[in-house]
Amino acid sequence: MINVIDTNTINSVSQLIQLSVAPVFLLAGVAGLLNVFTGRLSRIIDKVDKLDKYEDDHHENIKDEKLIAKLAQRRKFLTMRMKNTNLAILFCTSTGLLISLVIVTMFLSAIFEFKDSIFIASLFILAMICLIISLFLFLREIFYTTSFIKTKQSYIP
Repeated sequence: MINVIDTNTINSVSQLIQLSVAPVFLLAGVAGLLNVFTGRLSRIIDKVDKLDKYEDDHHENIKDEKLIAKLAQRRKFLTMRMKNTNLAILFCTSTGLLISLVIVTMFLSAIFEFKDSIFIASLFILAMICLIISLFLFLREIFYTTSFIKTKQSYIP
C-alpha cells in the first residue's frame, strides 16, 4: 500500500537539504585545498628522492665539506617543509570531517527531533578554526619556498 507523504515532511526535508548545501560547497572547497596540499607534498617528496639519488650517485665524489653541509641543510629544509605540509593536510582533513559531522548532525537532529544547535555551531566553529590553521600552515609553506628561492646560492637537486 502506498502511504501519502505529508507536505510538512517534504517541506522540512527540503529545508534541511537547503541548509546542507552551503556546507557541501565548503566540502568541495576543502577537497580542492587538499588537492593543492597533496600536490605540494608530492613535489617535496620528489625533491627528497632526487636528493637521495644525487647522494647515492655521487657518494664517492662528495668529499667537500661545504657540499656535504649544503646537502644536509637542503634535506633539513625539505623535511621542515614536509612536516609543515603534513600538518596543513591534517587540519584541512579535520575541517572536512567536522563539516561532514555538521551535515550528519543536522539531518539526525531533524529525524530524531533533538535540537542541539550549540553542538552543530560548535562543530562548525571547530571546522573553521581547523581551516584557518591549515591556511596559515599553507601560507608558511609558501614563505618557506619563496625564502629559499631568494637565498638560493647554487643548485643542489
